[in-house]
Amino acid sequence: MAKNKIYRVKMRRRRNGKTNYRIRLSLLKSGKIRAVVRRTNKRLIVQFVEYKEDGDKILVAVSSDALKKYGWDFSYKNIPAAYLVGYLAGKMAVKRGFKEAILDIGYHYAHHGSRIFAVLKGLVDAGVDIPYNENVFPTVDRLTGQHINNNIEKLFTEIKSKMEV
Repeated sequence: MAKNKIYRVKMRRRRNGKTNYRIRLSLLKSGKIRAVVRRTNKRLIVQFVEYKEDGDKILVAVSSDALKKYGWDFSYKNIPAAYLVGYLAGKMAVKRGFKEAILDIGYHYAHHGSRIFAVLKGLVDAGVDIPYNENVFPTVDRLTGQHINNNIEKLFTEIKSKMEV
């Protein structure tokens, strides 16, 4: 047994693989509101979160289930649904006066053209100022759903026009 060595247990969320505190600290130092994008097995969740010392405050939250209200009949986890969720969350944030944010994707890998960047494209198109690189976005035919079928593309344009009203 080693002597004079003290083992320090890591924080619970770090042990469970839920929070990387080094990245979180760098995001909090910016002083901006975070646009948090989380991906589950069935849906996407977009939240605008403000840091408070006694706990983060969620300002705007949208799940991909909200697309059902606009007539979305397809999967809630594909790229067109991700774009629409980001667009809806961005419109709600701009309506409440949050025009600037920084993207927080947590432990998700940043693959170019992924659903997370489709959400980012929706946020940017809705008018939220977020730093980004143009190369990370999915192509337009993937955003509109042409790669799946034409019914999604038609419904996509209808829903997007409903959100703008």
